[in-house]
Amino acid sequence: MTPHHHRVQYYETDRMGITHHSNYIRWMEEARVHFLSEIGWPYDKLEEKGIISPVTRVNCDYLATSTFADEIRITISVAAVKAARLIFSYQMVNDKGALICQAESHHTFTSQAGDFVNLKRQFPDFYTRLMTLSQTN
Repeated sequence: MTPHHHRVQYYETDRMGITHHSNYIRWMEEARVHFLSEIGWPYDKLEEKGIISPVTRVNCDYLATSTFADEIRITISVAAVKAARLIFSYQMVNDKGALICQAESHHTFTSQAGDFVNLKRQFPDFYTRLMTLSQTN
């Protein structure tokens, strides 16, 4: 998968001139949207099929700072997938090659009514695609 690239915007920085920590969570979502589109399962396709994927947990290790105009390369991978759960891993590297953030996001799958969706049974093509990309496969 091709990494997602994000250029740090001025409004994403704080009074100290560094990127505010909350923006890394937003960048993770940008990378997920990019990733799902690349594998042929963009968010709009999932929603058309009645699948929602709420975030249930986020872990971020901030290893270095980023500042205005830095180009951030975000590599995303499938850390684990189960019938109704998915974990993504993220590596964020600045344009100087420094690893600035390692993170994970945990997701579940539900219908729009809030019922759990078993991907393995109800959407086997999507489940199989995720499994082929999974690090725990």
